[in-house]
Amino acid sequence: MEIVVLRNVYKFFGEKHAVEDLSFSVPKGQIFGLLGPNGAGKTTTLRMIMRILLPDQGTIQVFGNTLAPSMVNRIGYMPEERGLYKKMKVFDCVAFFGELKGLSPERARKKAKEWLSRFELSEWAQKKIGELSKGMQQKVQFILTVLHEPELLILDEPFSGLDPVNVDEMKNMLLEMKNNGTTIIFSSHQMEQVEKLCDAICLIHRGKNVLSGTLSEVKSKFGKNRIRIYYDGKAQFLKDRSLVLESNDFGKYVEIQPAPGVTPNALLKRAVQEISIHRFEITEPSLHDIFVQLVKNQGEQIE
Repeated sequence: MEIVVLRNVYKFFGEKHAVEDLSFSVPKGQIFGLLGPNGAGKTTTLRMIMRILLPDQGTIQVFGNTLAPSMVNRIGYMPEERGLYKKMKVFDCVAFFGELKGLSPERARKKAKEWLSRFELSEWAQKKIGELSKGMQQKVQFILTVLHEPELLILDEPFSGLDPVNVDEMKNMLLEMKNNGTTIIFSSHQMEQVEKLCDAICLIHRGKNVLSGTLSEVKSKFGKNRIRIYYDGKAQFLKDRSLVLESNDFGKYVEIQPAPGVTPNALLKRAVQEISIHRFEITEPSLHDIFVQLVKNQGEQIE
């Protein structure tokens, strides 16, 4: 079952095409990454899914229909611009939002206690939100998004402002929710987290879908595997364009794109004649590499 479907969606702001002919679908229980450089149209797309903005052309369906007010409580939405009542106490704020999303007062308070404990915020429950660190406020914002156990979770840059420990905590929470059947869509330009989490992605640039599919499909579409060599010595063979199409030296190792028709074995055979090899490995292109190269190919610098 497709939980979210976009078909040929356009959004204009004046003469600017913020989103242009964008189509994708997200099946039930999938983690889907909406990727792109700043200004690509990610936030606009998520706002249209939530009907905060309306598309100028095309259709968007959620749970098989146009999103209606009666369906909103089936969704958890966390915008990029976090909105918290800084003067409210943490516990009161969480319980209040639980009631707004359809929970009874008793259940809202119970869920507030559970989630604050889970995120190690219980000792801060009676503090005002404005007294919390940015990372703690981010945790509270996430709790407000998931408190009512939504079927669909939509997160705009969820890892923004989090330290590595909290990033891992968020990642583990999302994987647990996926395992419980929640469908998750999130926007990001943090490729490492996307690669760890997502079943499928859509990379948008200037509002257009430039690459989409499962991670394995995307990587197979994009390019060949690269070779990474950890070595000592002078690697003169790197200058041989009949052998090496491209190389990037990172100090401790070099990454190589073999020339067309050159096998890893052929490259290794030549390399051992010149250098002492500590490790020789074949690596698939990372999402970061794909992201950077695609955007550079479009002639635009990532902000």
